[in-house]
Amino acid sequence: MKLVKSSSSILRKFLIFNFFAFLILGLFTFFYLKGIQPNLVKQRTEKHSIIINNTSNHLERLKIGFKIDELKNFLLSTRFLFQNLERVQFYNLDGNLIADTNVLDLDRDVFKKTETVFEEKIPNDSMTPKSVEKKIEEINLQETNSIKNMIIKKKENESISFELLEGDNLYIKTLDSVNVGNQILGYIMVTEQANEILTAVEERKNFIIRTVLAIAMVIFIFLIFLNRYILNPIAGLVAYTESIKAKDESLGKIERFLYRSDELGLLSRSLNNMTKDLQQRTQRAENSSADLAHEIRNPLASLKGASELLDSSTHQDERTKLIKLLSHDVERIERLITDYSQMLKDEASLSREKMKILDVENLISDVIEEFNNNSTVIEKKIKFAVKRKNLNGYKLELFGIKNRLEQVLANLLDNAVSFSPMNSEIIIELESTKDIILIRIKDKGPGFKEINTEKVFKRFYSNRPEKFGEHSGLGLNIVKSIVEMHGGNVRALNRSDINSGAEIELQLPKRG
Repeated sequence: MKLVKSSSSILRKFLIFNFFAFLILGLFTFFYLKGIQPNLVKQRTEKHSIIINNTSNHLERLKIGFKIDELKNFLLSTRFLFQNLERVQFYNLDGNLIADTNVLDLDRDVFKKTETVFEEKIPNDSMTPKSVEKKIEEINLQETNSIKNMIIKKKENESISFELLEGDNLYIKTLDSVNVGNQILGYIMVTEQANEILTAVEERKNFIIRTVLAIAMVIFIFLIFLNRYILNPIAGLVAYTESIKAKDESLGKIERFLYRSDELGLLSRSLNNMTKDLQQRTQRAENSSADLAHEIRNPLASLKGASELLDSSTHQDERTKLIKLLSHDVERIERLITDYSQMLKDEASLSREKMKILDVENLISDVIEEFNNNSTVIEKKIKFAVKRKNLNGYKLELFGIKNRLEQVLANLLDNAVSFSPMNSEIIIELESTKDIILIRIKDKGPGFKEINTEKVFKRFYSNRPEKFGEHSGLGLNIVKSIVEMHGGNVRALNRSDINSGAEIELQLPKRG
């Protein structure tokens, strides 16, 4: 059973990833914002504790009693202790207020009088001065009761701090005991206006909001870019591959991606070239199979007829001819199958083999050396001549696959030997330019009878030599395939320098 993994869009994965990233960052931001104000308040209360400790030290050093008149004089004489504070209040052990900077006539630069200690709405103008005074007394009573409750709940050596938001103003209050000679004389509460804390928190909130919006905008723009310039082209490439699989070219087109200069354009061109190459190979395989079937059908028919005649024939000479015919046809079929199988192996291996720099003269010398030991060459007394022409100082080197180029030269020389008469010479002519090497192989045979000589490079071309069993008709086709794989061209023509003879010209680029 084949398992198919469920696919997930890159865009969806990206969105999910960013969602969780924003969620985590949002949680951290939430806790960060929640902790800003308490941290800033804590810093203020620590400063208040220092002021209260310094006050206790001054009371002890100046031997100030915890009485109304003495504390009033103390407040007037030690203004520097309470700079930047909104209010300072002293309470006795019972929690009663005995000194308050708000009731002192002091310099405003030292103590800033709070205009509104507690926000309280007056219902209407019908209230009399006495009722207003009574209301203020109730407020003071509530404040006094609140201080008493805090003193009762206060632990030893521990201060009490709290925030109070009145309108748009934030006040920080700290209550602590006054210790003189290890004895608690009473309590002191300092009040400081801390609107800058609200401002700092608000600034941080605004900064985070602006940052989040900016990041969200960047991600949104990136998503548009990702979807338009990356994901959509990838989807197009996928549709293209599916169309090839379904053999329906209308399902996917990649022409619009081929001219892009980025990696997707490179991928599109590579995929397009690979697809065309595979289609060409498939087409060649189909054509070759059809051609092979057609080529084998003729000798099979001949075999069938010869075998039927052989069965009914009684004359020895006739039977001998039929046996030779059978052997000849079997030879043809064997040659066809062998060469066709080798051709398929060669095409499959061409894409796997690596190219390297080769010396053309050395290649030709190696091939000629093998042919000099060939029985047909020895029997016909054929000679090989290598001639250099118009080298222009350029090296005879190219970038290619050694054994494949040797195969090209061997096929061409084999054809030339087959058609060459006795005591003839086969010329291998070399010419070089800056970018191309030309190799011309010339023989003195009958030449090509075809007007269109390009036909000779087709598979199983029908105009064969007399000894058909020795040739499958694939040699020149293999030559053409290997040369084109190296980025070159091959052409066939009759020699113009003499009355007869064939010439095969190879054009091979030095860098394929």
